[in-house]
Amino acid sequence: MKQGKRDRDIIICRCRDVTEEELKQAIEDGFDTMELLKRKTKIGTGTCGGRTCLQLVRRILARETGRELNEIKLPRERSPIVPLPLRFAAGEKTREDL
Repeated sequence: MKQGKRDRDIIICRCRDVTEEELKQAIEDGFDTMELLKRKTKIGTGTCGGRTCLQLVRRILARETGRELNEIKLPRERSPIVPLPLRFAAGEKTREDL
């Protein structure tokens, strides 16, 4: 199997169905940081919150740009758009209880 065909088939981010080929193309198009790749491809924004894909993407980015792995910083985490009191996360109350 040719390398190009294989890259099309390898899914790196299962939550967003992002393939290795899509990542390589984005890097080639100038999206050469984790933050830019996240904005372009939505990696790390799925159900797992990046726990599954971000380290894989980081390795691909290092390999494709010739940088060391420790030079590549993970994208910053962002707060939810609608702030929620911590008691909701703790399971004490729901929105309907308000």
